[in-house]
Amino acid sequence: MRVIRVLAPNPGIRELEGTNTWIVGDPPALVIDPGPEDTGHMNEIVRSAGIVGAIALTHDHPDHAPGALPLASVTGAPVLAARPADGMRRIRDGESVTAGSTSLTAIATPGHTPDHLAFHAPASASLFTGDAVLGRGTSVIDPPEGDLTAYLRSLRRMRDLAPRTIYPGHGPVVLRAMATLDEYLEHRAMRERQILSALDGAWRSIDELVQEIYADYPADVHALAGRSVLAHLLKLEKEGRAEKRTKTGETRWTQIEPRACERCGRPVRGRARYCGSCSLAVLQESG
Repeated sequence: MRVIRVLAPNPGIRELEGTNTWIVGDPPALVIDPGPEDTGHMNEIVRSAGIVGAIALTHDHPDHAPGALPLASVTGAPVLAARPADGMRRIRDGESVTAGSTSLTAIATPGHTPDHLAFHAPASASLFTGDAVLGRGTSVIDPPEGDLTAYLRSLRRMRDLAPRTIYPGHGPVVLRAMATLDEYLEHRAMRERQILSALDGAWRSIDELVQEIYADYPADVHALAGRSVLAHLLKLEKEGRAEKRTKTGETRWTQIEPRACERCGRPVRGRARYCGSCSLAVLQESG
């Protein structure tokens, strides 16, 4: 299977060297993530692809999606996305994305964004992962759009596909796909352990947690680190293992022992007696 990378001219802290636009298959080829709207980049995609048969988006972030409709207007190819804008077609989990002789399966991988998709080529054990897995470093999970609980499920789902090669949205090709997915899962588990340890017996702000946990990292990544810490805290709160309080405009967090819903046994947030579903049921029953 022919795979060509066309690197978009948008380097940055999040984008690394720039967005990877992937051209997959012989003409008419499938184009994944045309990147930002940039005429030079679009011309290089068309030149490298030969003929564009379809355009697919992993998600609608501005470093991945704005070039899609301009490319479609030049090539006549349809644009497929999980959260389509006007002029695009919706693609759902498990559906095939086809261009010429190339067919990939859309895999719902929410977490980085709710609409995130990966594209799987079973015959070559290849996976096009967008921002769910990068070629270097780890993906940013930025609430409220980012959801760490969903993201961890997505990592496990991608691992279940047993890919050999990952073609990421940013950074180099990943040739140790399974090992990298394991590293991603362990990295999140390690970060959770660090946060819980820092919260043990104390009320801490996110800034304080970042200063402690990311002490060896450059200061220019601390803002992104704070978003990652918040994603972990929200997951722990959902699981009933952390709670927050806000006083004089400052929010602080602490670790708590998880509690079970008195009605169904599922975890509850904070010190509540019932989970959300059972709270509603109890209100209805008492009414």
